[in-house]
Amino acid sequence: MKNLVSTDWLEKNLENVRVFDGSWHLPSSNRSAINEFHSAHIKNSNFFDIDKNSNHKSSLPHMLPEKNDWEKIMSELGVKNSDHIIIYDNSDIISSCRVWYTFLYFNHDPNLVSVLDGGFKKWIKEKKDTTADIKKFEKSSYLAHENNSLVLNKNQITANIKNKSFELVDARSRERFLGLQPESRKGLKSGNIEDSKNIPFTELINSADHTFKKKEELISIFEKNKIDPNKKIAFTCGSGMTACVLGLTNSIISGRKPVVYDGSWAEYGIK
Repeated sequence: MKNLVSTDWLEKNLENVRVFDGSWHLPSSNRSAINEFHSAHIKNSNFFDIDKNSNHKSSLPHMLPEKNDWEKIMSELGVKNSDHIIIYDNSDIISSCRVWYTFLYFNHDPNLVSVLDGGFKKWIKEKKDTTADIKKFEKSSYLAHENNSLVLNKNQITANIKNKSFELVDARSRERFLGLQPESRKGLKSGNIEDSKNIPFTELINSADHTFKKKEELISIFEKNKIDPNKKIAFTCGSGMTACVLGLTNSIISGRKPVVYDGSWAEYGIK
């Protein structure tokens, strides 16, 4: 799996890939991802609206879309099954990983879906070119297949507390995980899922340039938190977003596709 590509690699290969800005900001940030995209983005990129391209039949935030909807979204964006997809973001929660996970869930070739390491922040810091022009692509006929083994529901999470068939790892901050900080989403309890472990996703990222830490460091962080990356693991968080950062990290370590509890605490923590 080619999980990550560097800014230098993307700069050289811009004409050979499909690029998406998958920025998503917390409501409390008072930032508009789409407005920021229209102001400046990497050449040839299109905006991927995580909320718009989710399951609107669900009351839970940005849940995975249905297969038919995904095929329509991809076709409208002119994405082909053979395209190498590069996703970046300008988000503090590294939302590009959620888009990466969604492509894998719908069975896009895992060797053809990558996250830009360091994202737009690193791209800008390196003074690489940006544009406000938006490239239009001809409509395609994208075909998707769901990989249901990559997503878990609440019943499976509850059953796992008894049968312990996999390790569940939470990407939220220590304070939220331990219930010391109230949830920002209304109607949610504080705390965590019984027997789950915690790796705040921020610990996996280099603060200097927003890149992922080296594989050896990532393994060490997993082991320090008593998580064996070679065992069966699933990931959770507040609403299925930063769980995918842990999922990508585990793929870097083990080469395996990520398994995510899509509803996460937004579902499990309802009072």
